[in-house]
Amino acid sequence: MLLEQIQQTNDIKKIERKDYAALAEEIRQFLIEKISVTGGHLGSNLGAVELTMALHLALNLPEDKIVWDVGHQSYTHKLLTGRREGFDTLRKYGGMSGFPKRKESDCDSFDTGHSSTSISAGLGLVRARDLAGGNHTIVSVIGDGALTGGMAYEALNNAARMETNFIIILNDNNMSISENVGGVSKYLNNIRTSNAYLDVKDGIYNTIRKTKYGDGIVTGVRRAKNSLKQLVIPGMWFEDIGITYLGPVDGHDVNGLVRVIREAKRRKNCVLIHVLTQKGRGYAPAEKHPARFHGAEPFDVQTGLPLRKKTKANYTDVFSTVMVKLAARKQDVVAITAAMPDGTGLKRFRSVYPDRFFDVGIAEEHAVTFAAGLAVGGLHPVVAIYSSFLQRAYDQILHDVCLQNLPVIFAIDRAGLVGSDGETHQGIFDLSYLSSIPNMHIMAPKNKWELSDMIKFAYDFNGPIAIRYPRGEAYDGLADARSPIVYGKSEMLAEESGIALFALGSMVETAVEVRNRLKQQGLSCTLVNARFAKPIDAERIRSLAGNHTLLVTMEENVASGGLGEKVRALAEEERLGIRVLSVHIPDEYVEHGNVDILKKEIGIDVDSICEKIRKEIQG
Repeated sequence: MLLEQIQQTNDIKKIERKDYAALAEEIRQFLIEKISVTGGHLGSNLGAVELTMALHLALNLPEDKIVWDVGHQSYTHKLLTGRREGFDTLRKYGGMSGFPKRKESDCDSFDTGHSSTSISAGLGLVRARDLAGGNHTIVSVIGDGALTGGMAYEALNNAARMETNFIIILNDNNMSISENVGGVSKYLNNIRTSNAYLDVKDGIYNTIRKTKYGDGIVTGVRRAKNSLKQLVIPGMWFEDIGITYLGPVDGHDVNGLVRVIREAKRRKNCVLIHVLTQKGRGYAPAEKHPARFHGAEPFDVQTGLPLRKKTKANYTDVFSTVMVKLAARKQDVVAITAAMPDGTGLKRFRSVYPDRFFDVGIAEEHAVTFAAGLAVGGLHPVVAIYSSFLQRAYDQILHDVCLQNLPVIFAIDRAGLVGSDGETHQGIFDLSYLSSIPNMHIMAPKNKWELSDMIKFAYDFNGPIAIRYPRGEAYDGLADARSPIVYGKSEMLAEESGIALFALGSMVETAVEVRNRLKQQGLSCTLVNARFAKPIDAERIRSLAGNHTLLVTMEENVASGGLGEKVRALAEEERLGIRVLSVHIPDEYVEHGNVDILKKEIGIDVDSICEKIRKEIQG
């Protein structure tokens, strides 16, 4: 096997040129085999194999630097830097990350995980290189979907002014997670169909030369080259702002890619190489269903079907169903997502109500202010975004929605621990950053029925309101506990004395198990579903203080700014005379791994919570 010859960085340079295609095929088969077992980002990696090979052939790592935007397409890069054995533990706790990690290899030059950041980071590395007197090459790789993010244009605007080498590779597969949308996608589509430019130009020149004064006319035409380029050349927008454009280039031709990268290295300015690739290339199911294989669960290689059959609806499914039903009754309901109609459950809404659905691309900041404009215009927008991505729009939530007290509903999917994608994707900060904003109100459902009720409540609520819910199967316990939702009020699920569990959202399911364990040990225990993280139910907390000695708050959020901090502050300020034990995620980043393992490691699983309560009781 050719792949076995690559044991460390730059070993690919020992592979003969005639064997590049065979190596690419081996890499694809390796990735398919490994990801079918561990799960991971398959489609994006299959599409970037030859591009990554070319980068490693044209550059000298780790001296030269590659910044991968998002980073989920870096698996081939990891293979070519001697991390083949790590794929058996890919995205597992304590194993290899699915994203670039500087602590993992000196060939990973920047930790990434969110979109549209690579050009800014690369530009910083370029300026640092120049100030230090270095001459190594910096390459930022960014996908066409990421160009819908405004941060990329802020960086391009600065990069265009440089008089030093900086290479940007636009990996254009016409996909982000779902199919790209908007004007940028349309522009790039036009470039993709402009490959005939050189043929057209040569044809014009050859025809003119055959005339009597052909050579003189050709000279004049060449002087007007820029005018001709303005009409037909691909990438003229980049040229206009001062960035040299090379391409489009076949992203699956290793030798051609190496040549153009080496050409770009000679330039003394910012160069953008436009590379056309196919997401999922080499694996028929991924080519046919690229969105499904963006982030794949373990699957059967022959069929491409997931190994684990879905048995229960997840919270995203519940949200999807309720949104379609709500929109049928309420004509002013509109839905917004940021390039994730599938992931957020809005695909059905889009099909049924296409005129009331808006996919703004990877542009969370725009999504929120756009929603504010819709609300001012008399509509009732629902913004569905993952917790870790919504934090990018903090300023817009604060100034454009909450300052005006607009009726925008935030459907926050993947709240809490999400597992295998690690630090950049854990939704463990939303309670903290949202709670700090005046006029914001926050709820979290205990089970699938309560999510449905909360969406309906949120529609009737006249102001900004967020509903956070976790990834995975929706809890179907406590089916009979479905009391009406009252603003700012919690729900009593079991009333005793002694210990009171005050749990929020996903932690109610855990609290049920904790209470059962404590009851088996002969301890009296009350269970309350907090429902609201802001405002907290102060009246309930005062009541619990009257006949309980210990109040245990439970949340899937970091301590700072979370539910426990608010409850403790109330108890101390009003001198309620009850001890408060806060169960939360530590104020730190949580690495990748199975969610159950992560909960145990950070102390929010049933066993850990029971042990904490036991120690608190014993003093």
